[in-house]
Amino acid sequence: MVSANVARWMAARNVHYGWMVAATTFLTMLATAGAMGSAGVMIQPLHQEFGWDIADISSAMAVRLVLFGLLGPFAAAFMNHFGIRQVVAAALSLIMGGIVLSFFMTAVWQLLLLWGVVIGVGTGMTALVLGATVATRWFSKRRGLVVGLMTASNATGQLVFLPLLAALTEAYGWRTALTLSVAVIATAMVLVLLLMRDHPADVGLPAYGETAVVAPPRQDHKLGATLLAPLVTLKSVSGNPVFWVLFGTFFVCGLSTNGLIQTHWISICGDFGMAAVTAASTLAVIGVFDFFGTVFAGWLSDRYDNRVLLFWFYGLRGLSLLYLSISGFSFVELSVFAVFYGLDWVATVPPTVKLAAENFGREKAGLVFGWVFAGHQLGAATAAFGAGYLKSDFNTYMPALQIAGLMCILAALSVMLLKRPQPRPLAAQA
Repeated sequence: MVSANVARWMAARNVHYGWMVAATTFLTMLATAGAMGSAGVMIQPLHQEFGWDIADISSAMAVRLVLFGLLGPFAAAFMNHFGIRQVVAAALSLIMGGIVLSFFMTAVWQLLLLWGVVIGVGTGMTALVLGATVATRWFSKRRGLVVGLMTASNATGQLVFLPLLAALTEAYGWRTALTLSVAVIATAMVLVLLLMRDHPADVGLPAYGETAVVAPPRQDHKLGATLLAPLVTLKSVSGNPVFWVLFGTFFVCGLSTNGLIQTHWISICGDFGMAAVTAASTLAVIGVFDFFGTVFAGWLSDRYDNRVLLFWFYGLRGLSLLYLSISGFSFVELSVFAVFYGLDWVATVPPTVKLAAENFGREKAGLVFGWVFAGHQLGAATAAFGAGYLKSDFNTYMPALQIAGLMCILAALSVMLLKRPQPRPLAAQA
C-alpha cells in the first residue's frame, strides 16, 4: 500500500504522515476551488455563444452555490459513515463529469443541471467541512494552523486560477480553459486514492501531538441515523439567538464575496472596458492578500475578542465595496480595493468558528458551523442571482455593490449584539 510505505519513509525522517494527508487535502481543496472560481470566466462567453441572458446564467451559478453550502453538514455525515477517501473520490468524479458534459450543452436547463446540480453537489462535498474533518482527526497540536491553511486554500484557489483560465478562454475558448480544471482535478483524485487515509490508526500512528494510537470509531448506526444528525443539531440550536446572528452575518459574508465579486467580477470590470485577463489578475491579487489575511485572522482569533474582530472585518469590507461603487476603476483605485478587500475575503471564518465552539461546545461546533456555512452559501446564491438581475435591469452592477456594502455594515453592527462568551466548564467540554 502506497500510503503505508510513504508513512514509514516519513517516520524514518521524523515527519508525521498527517502532514502528507493535510497536503493532499490542501491540493484537493485548491483544485475544487479552482473549479468553483471558473464559473466567473464563463458568464460572458456563454452569453456571447448562446445568447443566454446573464440573469439565466446567474441562476445556474446560484443553484451551485446553494448546494455547495447546504451539503456541508451532510458531507460531514457521509465522511463519518463512508470514509473521507471514498467521499472525496466520488465528489471529484462528479465535478469532472459535470465539467466534461458541459462541453456539449446547448440549452440553459443543461447548464442548470450540470453546473448547478452536479458540480454543486461535488464541490459541496469538498467544501470547508473536508478541511475541518481532516484537521480534527489527524491533528491535536497545530490544528488551528491546519484549519487556517485549509480555509485559505479553498478561498485563494477560487481566485488564483482565474487569470490563467481567463487567458485560455480569450485565446482558445472556455472549453479549452475548463479542460485545465479537469486535468488538475484528475491529478488531485490520483493523490487522494494513493495517499488519503481516514484516520491516523489506518497507518498505525497517533494523531499529531498525541502518543497513543486510537482505533477509529465503529460505525454501528445506520446511514439514515447518520444523515439525521445534522437535522437534529439544527433543531437543538435553532432557538438560540447566537446561532441566527452567526448564520445571518455569514449570509452577508457569502453575499459580499463568492456570490458577488467572485461570480461577477470579470463582468463588472468589463463594463469599464477592462479585459477579462486583466480583471482576473486583479482577483488573483485579492487571492494573495486573502491567503495572508486568513492565516493572520486565525492568529488573531486565538488572542482577541472575536466579536470585535468580526466587527472590523465586516465593517472594512463594507467600506471597501462602497468605495469601489463610486470609484473610477483606475489602476490605483483597484489596487487600494484589492488590498483592503483581499485581506478579509474569508478572514471572517476563524472568528466565526471560534464563536461557534465557544457558544455551542466542541461536540456540536462542527455541525453548527456546517449550518452557519450553509447561510454563507445562501447569501452567495442570493448575490449571484441578484447581481445578474440588477445588471439586466439597470445595465450596471453599481447597485449590487452598494447593497452588499451596506449589508456588511449591518453585519458589523449586529455581531456586537452577542454577549462575550463565558468560559465553558471542563466537564461540559469533555
